[in-house]
Amino acid sequence: MEIKQTALAGTLESSDVQITLSQGQGITIDLDSSVADLYGDQIEQVIKDTLAAYDITDAQVKVVDKGALDCVIKARMMAVIQRSLDTVDQPNWEVL
Repeated sequence: MEIKQTALAGTLESSDVQITLSQGQGITIDLDSSVADLYGDQIEQVIKDTLAAYDITDAQVKVVDKGALDCVIKARMMAVIQRSLDTVDQPNWEVL
């Protein structure tokens, strides 16, 4: 699928993650996290898996992590993807 617009989901509160998704060439992830040394690979994998579930192959992802769990990262990714695809009123439940 092709991203139609830049979108944002999440907050900068503790235990949350803020994700900005925009058009790109290939998948690029800019991760800003205090726990990137320990969990950076896992965070990036959750992001890549969620993008793959929506068949998105070209995206630029900016992630500001404040200690979010995988389930929170996935939920924020689903929200930002649906906003960027302009399909908020048509959730893709199969991704869950």
